[in-house]
Parts: sequence; C-alpha cells; structure tokens
Amino acid sequence: MLIIPAIDLKDGKCVRLRQGRMDDSTVFSDNPVDMATKWVDAGCRRLHLVDLNGAFAGEPVNGEIVKAIAEKYPKLPIQIGGGIRSGEIIEAYLSAGVSYVIIGTKAVKEPAFVTEMCQQFKGNIIVGLDAQDGYVAIDGWAEVTDVKAVELARQFRNDGVESIVYTDISRDGMMQGVNVEATVDLAQQAGIPVIASGGVTDIEDIRKLAAVADKGILGAITGRAIYEGTLDVAEAQQLADSLAS
Repeated sequence: MLIIPAIDLKDGKCVRLRQGRMDDSTVFSDNPVDMATKWVDAGCRRLHLVDLNGAFAGEPVNGEIVKAIAEKYPKLPIQIGGGIRSGEIIEAYLSAGVSYVIIGTKAVKEPAFVTEMCQQFKGNIIVGLDAQDGYVAIDGWAEVTDVKAVELARQFRNDGVESIVYTDISRDGMMQGVNVEATVDLAQQAGIPVIASGGVTDIEDIRKLAAVADKGILGAITGRAIYEGTLDVAEAQQLADSLAS
C-alpha cells in the first residue's frame, strides 16, 4: 500500500483546504517544488497533485508547477487532478511527465468520457470520486449530486481505469480519521483498486487501511496530517510495507 503525499496547488502555493472550501485554506509553502523534494526525501513512491484553481476554472491553472515537479523527478509516479476536462489536457500532462491523470467532475457528468480516455491513454487514467454521505460531489465540491459513488464506480469496472481516488468530503482536512468501511465497500463493489483520501490523521489510520489492503486498497493520500506533523511519511510507508509482507 502506497503512502501518497498530497500537494494542493492554489495561486502557485502549496495549501490545504478544509472540506474543499477555497476560503478556508492554510498555506504550507510558497514553493511546491521544494515541498515535493521534502516528500521524495522521506521516501514517498508517488505524489498526488491537485490544481485547486483548475478544479474551479475547468482547465489547468497551475500547470507549470506540475511540469516543474515532474521534470525534477522524472522517475517518480505523479498523479494530477483538478480541471481535467479534455483529451488535450490529459495529453499535455502526460507529455510533461505526469504518470496518471485524475478525471473527477467530467467522470460524473459524462461517464463515456472516461471510457474514451481509457482507450486513448491506457493505464494512465484515474477516476476521482468525492462523496458526501455516499453521494458524489462535483465542481470543486460546490455541488452534491443524486448519484451514488458506488453505483458510478461500477460503471467504470470494465474501462481499464487504473484506480479510483475516493474522498470522503466530510472528513477531508478535518483530521477525524479515514472512512475505512466506505472505502473498502467501494473497492469491493467496483472491482477497481481504490486510493483512500480524506481524514487520514495518524499512524493508526495507516494501520487500519493496510490491514484491508488486500481488499483492493492501493494507497492512502495524506495531506494536512503530514503538514501538521501528526503523521510521518517514512514511518507510515514502513508500516504499510511491514503489514503487507
């Protein structure tokens, strides 16, 4: 199971939001490339980048920073989400050295787009499902739909999606622990590896997730916890490795 540090980009800086609210952000670094270096030095094997401005704009806004990180660490798998609404954007990110592109809002509004992109970019597509009480939220979490996350995930079962990033909005940035039960349920019902997101607070959350990794949990994205020091990236990855062996 991978421990995946999150670098959320807003106005060129590395920030963390609470429950996706752009007006409730904490700046952790003015230099996201330096922050990437910190997590690479800690031994991370994948990075999770989010273009927060892009998620609201519907197109990349912090693309140059993403490219700079990918160029500095060409061998490190990087996944990027936020504002990815076309094949051209996906192609540009992959050409810049990004490994995986996360389709979020567009996957909800146009599920066929995921199918098409998986055919065009085999092995590079991740679906991002953000849920409030089990229902999918879109457009930077500004709108909660009447679509159930599990039902939508099932639609992508045969598309060749690399994984699903599943975020429990109610727990994101709130340091309340990860929703293990809902995450496992999604992985089992969709038949697609799931990356847990939202609420990862400390080493116990990693222990709980690693214990069910064989049920389809590919990794855990962690943000505020590693920035505020309640979780150590190196220690977390070592624990996940030891429980998998």
